[in-house]
Amino acid sequence: MRNGRRFVGGAAWLAVLLVGVLSGVVFSRFIRVLPGPAPVNTSTVIQQIEGLAQLVTVKYVLEKVVILEDVKIYGENRVVLVAHGVVKAGIDLAQIQPEHIEIRGRNVAIAMPPAAITDAYLDERRTLVLEHSTGLLRRFDKNLQQAARLEGIDQIRRAASYNGILEEAAERARLQLSHLFRQMGYEEIEFR
Repeated sequence: MRNGRRFVGGAAWLAVLLVGVLSGVVFSRFIRVLPGPAPVNTSTVIQQIEGLAQLVTVKYVLEKVVILEDVKIYGENRVVLVAHGVVKAGIDLAQIQPEHIEIRGRNVAIAMPPAAITDAYLDERRTLVLEHSTGLLRRFDKNLQQAARLEGIDQIRRAASYNGILEEAAERARLQLSHLFRQMGYEEIEFR
């Protein structure tokens, strides 16, 4: 009789365990089917529309290690960032006015605007924070990483300028405009 009770008790526990496992499997599959949080549809407001006439002719991709430290007597905060940046340069075609173009038969002379950096930004997918340390008596400075990113953009902009991005942008703009004017039928193109 005692063995019979044990058998029935063991079988009941086994049945409860089996029902629990099966319920867990079914419930987990049901959970996967349920959608996540529904996005809230909000309105988008256009803040500004601006027409551009930029001829972007060159793009530099640079990497720069930025070390930013905030040292106090009672400790320091430090960020080491590998800034992966992109700098683009070209000319602003809107600066070319009718008086800047002189046409003589099949020859054309153009007063070119100076080349300028049109855009500089960090590629956030490739920018890495290698270290963000906080001293023992200091609070975590959440703005230090943002300051390091801004410093990274400034440094890659300066590095691109130092390495000749503006000269290369001007040369490529002359090549592009020469090609355009030749397709329009002009034979001699002069840049001033």
